[in-house]
Amino acid sequence: QVELVESGGDSVQAGGSLRLSCVTSVYTPRNYCMAWFRQAPGKEREGLAAINNKYDRRYADFLKGRFTISKDNNKNPLYLRMNDLEPEDTATYYCAHGPYDRMCSLSSSQYNYWGQGTQVTVSS
Repeated sequence: QVELVESGGDSVQAGGSLRLSCVTSVYTPRNYCMAWFRQAPGKEREGLAAINNKYDRRYADFLKGRFTISKDNNKNPLYLRMNDLEPEDTATYYCAHGPYDRMCSLSSSQYNYWGQGTQVTVSS
């Protein structure tokens, strides 16, 4: 069982930045994919960025380089650095954990474990 806890969500002005963190439980498989998703009210959950234990990264095209996923090593938290935030980025952000893949998926169906979410609100 992998437990995930997100933090770092906040209310910010458009153009601002935030860094989200996701702490994993003591036990985590050696090989994995981890990803960030978000879900706005009335919308489906969408994948943003993913990384595996070999640090291969994948991003959703619509992010246009504004977000960066990172994980220093297998023990440190998963991060999502978000720059140039827009009101459209307002959502609940989730981290997820799933089996290893050379190119991790951005589909929620590929992930087994989820955090409880952290709220990001961007005002204009």
